[in-house]
Amino acid sequence: MTQKIVMLQPIGEEQEAIIRSLLPEGFTVSGIKGRSPDDVKEGVSDADYGVWWDLPITSDIVAAAPRIKLFHKWGVGIDNIDVEACRAKGIRIARTTGSNAIPVAEATIGLMIAIARRIVQAHVSVVAGGWPKNEVWRHSILVSGKTVGILGLGAIGKGVAKRLRGFDCTILYHNRRRLPEAEEHALGVQYRPLDQMLAECDILSLNCPLTPETAGMINAQKLALMKKGALLVNVARGGIVVEVDLVAALKSGHLAGAAVDVFDQEPPPADHPLLHMQNVICTPHTASTAYENSRRSVAHWLGNILRVHKGEDIPAQDVVL
Repeated sequence: MTQKIVMLQPIGEEQEAIIRSLLPEGFTVSGIKGRSPDDVKEGVSDADYGVWWDLPITSDIVAAAPRIKLFHKWGVGIDNIDVEACRAKGIRIARTTGSNAIPVAEATIGLMIAIARRIVQAHVSVVAGGWPKNEVWRHSILVSGKTVGILGLGAIGKGVAKRLRGFDCTILYHNRRRLPEAEEHALGVQYRPLDQMLAECDILSLNCPLTPETAGMINAQKLALMKKGALLVNVARGGIVVEVDLVAALKSGHLAGAAVDVFDQEPPPADHPLLHMQNVICTPHTASTAYENSRRSVAHWLGNILRVHKGEDIPAQDVVL
């Protein structure tokens, strides 16, 4: 019997072609037509496996999925799926651990440099007919030699740390679990309690998952601990930062700038203040998306789907439920 995989987000022709080129025999794949909850419900109604990333999998969607054996995240964050609803129906959940670590780490470094050197703002001004050489000079800082704090030292955070070593940065980190001393030494990182790390860093990089413990963690109180003129880069999840507090810190000049790839609401509303600030770079949750990485990621989650189909174990690091 043919097994149906549904992509729970509209996909483009190029993306679909990559998936089809790797599809095991006996499987079909299709994408949903739109982004509404009804589109997702329609997609899961006759599917055996669902692959999701940005659009949430709510209890209503789980209830509309009578045949689903596994929901697989294309990525690692599981904050947008109702785990208990899946548990109640016996639906398994897995994620693509480590598959996007390199693209996200590279994007983090790119955003650090872009906001520190005001690259995007300079580009926008030049193509509009300006030549903001003095303005860019006045607000530019170097990443080299700075103290960078990394919140969350999983696969992505470690990738950021490895790449920062080439900039002669002092690299601090805060993590739920401290690394063994030998691993800290190998990565060139130093552990700090959160408040101490915030007070010491010139650039704060958010690379942690959104959990009940991290939700709203970077609020007005925490931002006030940071140095005047510090920068913030968020490629993790919008809910980790209290957005109104970030806007206030940027408007007051306490923070010199921010690069934001993720928002509480995605896409953000057109009047969102972060979209209209000269000292902010906004990108559409694309830190993890790199065309060259697609085949590797697709092969990862397809492999786990095939394991479930064959009754084999999913690798422990990918298992959520």
